[in-house]
Order: sequence, then structure tokens, then C-alpha cells
Amino acid sequence: MALSLQEKIEDTKQGVYLIGTTPPKVGTDKAQLKTIAEKLLGRLHEIEYDGVIIYDIQDESSRTNQARPFPFKQTVDPREYSQLLRNLSAQDVITYKSVAQRGVGEFKEWLSETKNDYDLKNVVLVGSPSSVGDIKLSLPDAYKTLAEQSNDFFLGGVTIAERHSSKRNEHERLIEKTAQGCQFFISQAVYDGQATIDLITSYARTCKAQGIAPKRIILTFTPCGGEKTLDFMQWLGISVPEATKWRMLDAENTLSESVRICRENLDLILKSCAHLDVPLGLNIESLTNRKEEIDASINLYRLLKAIMELNLAEKQIA
Repeated sequence: MALSLQEKIEDTKQGVYLIGTTPPKVGTDKAQLKTIAEKLLGRLHEIEYDGVIIYDIQDESSRTNQARPFPFKQTVDPREYSQLLRNLSAQDVITYKSVAQRGVGEFKEWLSETKNDYDLKNVVLVGSPSSVGDIKLSLPDAYKTLAEQSNDFFLGGVTIAERHSSKRNEHERLIEKTAQGCQFFISQAVYDGQATIDLITSYARTCKAQGIAPKRIILTFTPCGGEKTLDFMQWLGISVPEATKWRMLDAENTLSESVRICRENLDLILKSCAHLDVPLGLNIESLTNRKEEIDASINLYRLLKAIMELNLAEKQIA
């Protein structure tokens, strides 16, 4: 019998390979929703993957004074799209949930619906993008509510290496989130390989000192097709070193160069962290709906998965 996504994430000898996507815009009727889902799954038909991540897209304008490069559009409920993708593909899904906009009572209702109406168990809770604004439910309170409400969920958390670069405490957040119930972590998109290496190193050393096993960190990569996508990446808080930025923009083909940079960053992370025994995974997303960037994300997936599979095989031989 095939392993579930939870079993693969928990088994450190297994690779974990995911595709990240966003739900269609709000107002999309059910027939069109199915058409969009089938089109996505058609693109994924020729690759082997373990599941799909469905994001809960929020405005995030409170996080920065910079104008949003692409207009914010509300989406259909991520759970509806998750359920549809799972039913059409027979693959596991991971559903994101932004918790700050509603209070405890509504979050309890969301948990009940997610379990009973949508039959979803793999969730990643996301807190407010900023400490400014009307936060009705904090992330720690959401974790506490979930723990009190149900043990049927397989809970993941978000990790941001850029935060570690500035505050030097992201590894402590991972350990704290694990104590609050998180069983795995998904990173923000990686364009600064060294920031990710620093985070994984701090996390591994602290876990060893405390005698606890590190949880899996699923590394996210995304292609960049041009200046507007790059602006959006930076608006989202993705750290792109100055030299990397100009290397992409000055290249004859920005998209191809971004794929090379992602490959180099993954190589660097795997080589630098090989001795640390932190299980890793792979998530590939496209930040825009431009066909060339979506196609590039599939090619990037093939390339990075091959690198991770080779690395895993070498570790098992050793």
C-alpha cells in the first residue's frame, strides 16, 4: 500500500516532493473550478509528486508600505479547492489557513468543517503578516485551540529564513512551534541559500543540544520570469541578494537564469547541511499565472527533485 503524505513526511528515509498552488479567484463557478483543477493536474500528469499545497492568499498590505505589484484578488475557499484536487487526483493535499482575521469561535467552526465537511487533515496555520492591525486570533492561540479541539489534524508551520538573518531566533520559533503541535515546516521561497543554511544549522545544533529530533523542513523554490515577478517576490518578503537580482535581470533569459540560481542554491544547501541530519523536502510554486513561469516551475521541479533524490540515495549508501 502506498504511503500517505503524513507517513512520507514522518519517515526521514523518504523524499517529499510537493507542488504549491493558489485557489482560483472568488466567484469562479463549480464547473469552471473543476476545469481549472483539471488543467493544473494535466500539467502535473507527467511528473511524480506526493501532494499539492493550496495556499490561503491574504492581502498582506499591512506588512509593508510598498504598493502591491499585482492587485490582490480574493480566492475561493482553499478547502473547496483542496477537496476538489484531492478527489480528482487521488493525491494528498496540504491546506493553508490564515488565522488572524477571525476569533476563536469562528476558528473552532473552521476546524469542525475542515474535518467533517471537507475531510481534510493536513493543514498549515499562518499568523498575521504584521503585528499592526486588527488581529482577532494569534498564531499561538490558534495552535492551542486546535490542540484542545481535535487531534485529527497533521499540523505544519511556516518558516522564514530571512527572519533568522535579522533576528537570529527563527530556529527557536521552530522548536516552540513543534511544542505547540507542528510536525513539519514549509519555507518561504529560497533565493538566499546562505540564509537557509544558517537557519538549518542553528536549528540542528539546538535540537541536538536539547536531545530532540528535528522536524522535516520542506524547501520552497519558484522561478522568476522578469522584473515584475521579482518585485512581487521582494514585496512578499523573499530575500533576493543584490548580485542575484542583477544576475537574473541582466541575463539574456531571466527565467532560465532563475532556474539555474535555484539549482545552485539547492546544491549549496544540501552540501552545507549534509552532516546535520535535518530531513528536507521540496516544494515548487509559480507566483504568477503566466504560462511561461508555470511551465518553468514544472521543469524546475523535475531538476530539483532529481538533485534531491540523488542526494538522498548518496546518504543512504553512506
